[in-house]
Amino acid sequence: MQNFQDETLEVRKYDSGLMRRSLEYAKPYWGWFSLAIGLLLGITALELIRPLLVGKAIDDYINGYDMVYSMVEDSESFTIQGYSLLPDPTNYYQDVPKARIIYGKEKYFLIPHLSQKEVETIASLEQGEASFVFETQEGQNWIQLNGKSFLTIPLQREDMKVLRKKDFTGLLKISLLFLLVLLGGLLLGYIQTLILQYTGQKIIYNIRLQVFSHVQTLSLSFFDQNPVGRLVTRVTNDTEALNEMYTSVLVNLFKNIFMLVGILVMMLRLHVKLSLITFAVIPIIVAVTFLFRNLARKTYREIRGKLSKINAFLSEHLSGMKIVQIFAQEEEKFKEFNEINEDLKDSSMREIILFGIFRPIMYFLFNITLCLALGVGGLRVMEGSLSIGVLFAFIQYVALFFNPIQELAEQFNILQSAMAASERIFMLLDEEPAIQDLKQPVDMPKIQGQIEFKNVWFAYEGEDWVLRDVSFTVEPGETVAFVGATGAGKTSILNLLSRYYEIQKGEILIDGVNIQKMSQQQLRSHIGLMLQDVFLFTGDITSNIRLNEERISDETVQQSAQYVNAHSFIEKLPGQYKEPVRERGATLSSGQRQLLSFARTLAFDPKILILDEATANIDTETEQLIQDGLVKLMEGRTTLVVAHRLSTIQHADHIIVLHKGKVREKGNHQELLKQKGIYYRLYQLQYQ
Repeated sequence: MQNFQDETLEVRKYDSGLMRRSLEYAKPYWGWFSLAIGLLLGITALELIRPLLVGKAIDDYINGYDMVYSMVEDSESFTIQGYSLLPDPTNYYQDVPKARIIYGKEKYFLIPHLSQKEVETIASLEQGEASFVFETQEGQNWIQLNGKSFLTIPLQREDMKVLRKKDFTGLLKISLLFLLVLLGGLLLGYIQTLILQYTGQKIIYNIRLQVFSHVQTLSLSFFDQNPVGRLVTRVTNDTEALNEMYTSVLVNLFKNIFMLVGILVMMLRLHVKLSLITFAVIPIIVAVTFLFRNLARKTYREIRGKLSKINAFLSEHLSGMKIVQIFAQEEEKFKEFNEINEDLKDSSMREIILFGIFRPIMYFLFNITLCLALGVGGLRVMEGSLSIGVLFAFIQYVALFFNPIQELAEQFNILQSAMAASERIFMLLDEEPAIQDLKQPVDMPKIQGQIEFKNVWFAYEGEDWVLRDVSFTVEPGETVAFVGATGAGKTSILNLLSRYYEIQKGEILIDGVNIQKMSQQQLRSHIGLMLQDVFLFTGDITSNIRLNEERISDETVQQSAQYVNAHSFIEKLPGQYKEPVRERGATLSSGQRQLLSFARTLAFDPKILILDEATANIDTETEQLIQDGLVKLMEGRTTLVVAHRLSTIQHADHIIVLHKGKVREKGNHQELLKQKGIYYRLYQLQYQ
């Protein structure tokens, strides 16, 4: 049996087996995941298009004045300042004068009547090799170029509108296209998020059901050794960590891989040499990411374990807050909680510091890469081998390149957390019940109620025997009481009959059939157990009697309550049978809770009744109310009773006296008194 109290597990590397097992839960939803991946391809493509659109807008439209014009009259030419101009970037009209637009003194100027060589010289000047020398003579603007002066004509706003009419139209179209790309990405991202959240919640829903269903099959010995708080953590915090993996990692991992590959392809497509220079930083990025991954693994394991520990502490001490306050232990318990809380805080701080180092390093590497791209790319622009628009697009891809790397690192952290959580969940799911049914158990839908213990030996641990060679027989309809000092084994007999624990030696028979050959569910359906400590669930009176068993009608619920005299106090409640019941029945008295447990047992109509100190917490008046109800309840049923107050068992058919795990005396009340043995001494202690 795995003891979950030790939360400090050995830190292991990525476990492919855990991942495969986690992905098994996603199999029924592969269709949805495939659709999400398809949408991610679309989203990635739209994100990769955006820098190209901006670069095209810069080169073709925003920077469109940088154009060679032939001075010819054509159907597509336009007139500026009396000159007929036609855009001619390919020098189709080789033998005609050229014109060029330049920018200087915060204005645009037209230089007409240029040769092709002079156009090229002006282009080189614009790239930054030299600067234009402007002169003003007789109200006209001139520039000096290779010792020759050229007339420059200032362009007015109306001239620029005519000159760049196509640029304005093209820029408007590309802006609308950019907007459509953004909206398309937004829509696809919204749909993809809905799909992932839907499938993630369905998967976690199934995992929670499986975990809770499995926990219900585990034997009581498991719960004796494992705190409830840690088990609650398995069903809540750990499953939520898995949900993060399904919704944030499983599909988005593909997105970031697609994005990285797409960015690399686009960068190489734009400029191979510049791409190879910026790729020099990639080995450093990979090394830093792997180092971070190794450091993050241990931290995540620590956080999961300490979070589970703090939940267990809270669950235990909030439930026992009454005892804490009665004994004025608030300060001591605060110190204990503070120590656990401090451990969790320290682990979380280590995680924060780790991220605090990793992110700046990645940002530094991003800036180094950006400097390389700007420096080398800027020189290429100045040489004329690279356009400004292409450089801008390249810089955008450099910025995008680091986003998926950052996300991959964070997704790995989520994956580490999910692996730690899945490891604990699967440890719980792999916990085999200490008591298991046969593959083909004996079917006993009805029983008579005969009980027989044959040479039963039992110990909770090792050979520390609680019961030693215990044998007795109870006939159908008889009432048998067990008495003895604390630790004699009375309650253990009742637990063994319901098969909450497994015996080491001997046999326990019901109607001559070994209970180990019966299914636990069917066995317990024949047994009604009423304990001293009654547990009531949050809900109402009816739900606590019926326990959501549909075959038990409201009429049966009320009849059962009337039988045990619980109806008298229920009808006085404001909501009567619909009266809300808080956790553990905090608003009801001990006697009222016990009466409800009697009504609950009667409603299920068991053939065997077990009363374990069931009247110990009931006042004298309430006890008198239920005595006749108990007589009716026990009629025709086999009843086993454990009671310290001998007055409650004097009318039992048989009384079995236990001492140190052995049967020492048997008989009815009068017979045992005549023997003047252990029972007689107990009777003397209580009444004389």
